[in-house]
Amino acid sequence: MNRTDRLYALVEELRAVAPRPRSARWLATRFEVSTRTIERDIGALQESGVPIWVSLGRTGGYAVDRSRTLPPLNMTPAEAVAIAVALHRLDGTPFHDAARTALHKLLAVMPAADVRRAEDLAGRIHLVHGADPGPAPVSPTVVEAFTTGRVLDIAYADRFGATTRRLIEPAGYLGGPHGWYLLAWCRLREGMRSFRVDRIHDVSATPEVADRRPLPDCAIDVPGHLVTRVAIAA
Repeated sequence: MNRTDRLYALVEELRAVAPRPRSARWLATRFEVSTRTIERDIGALQESGVPIWVSLGRTGGYAVDRSRTLPPLNMTPAEAVAIAVALHRLDGTPFHDAARTALHKLLAVMPAADVRRAEDLAGRIHLVHGADPGPAPVSPTVVEAFTTGRVLDIAYADRFGATTRRLIEPAGYLGGPHGWYLLAWCRLREGMRSFRVDRIHDVSATPEVADRRPLPDCAIDVPGHLVTRVAIAA
């Protein structure tokens, strides 16, 4: 069991028996690590805001306040990414740090595999500094395809109004001053292209799920110093 999985399991073990405590030795045996490792893990959880307290004595140990912790959540990686993107709207406000802490608490109770998936998705979303892309009508089919990697069949209108039919593999998003763009591998052009989401029409998902292509910096036609990549756990 890696450390992220163990931290999650520790919180759930303490929640299951709360308000009764578990000793460091009991937890060390349960998770097949040293008592020193358990003490470090508990310290890390306390620093992240998990309300774990210590009781001394022969029957003492670690206990968690169930009224101030969350049960296992069914939050999806896409939902975690949505919160991370929303955090960027709070940059420079008095609420940014509190919102970031709230996201960290949610991540702490998500399965490790979902956290890794959220990190990958978030790293594929780029925002131009100072730009407010604003709302954009995005088909739910496009949103799901970005999350699942499903190949899309779209009609795309260029800036002159000419429409072409394409098969694309969604790879990321770019939010810029002129709106939101879907970054995707275009099978018609055999290369990575950006598609303004409000110009994507008549979209349908194919049965094919493509391997996630890397998203090179050259695919984002904006100078690197002007772009921020969304981080899920920074």
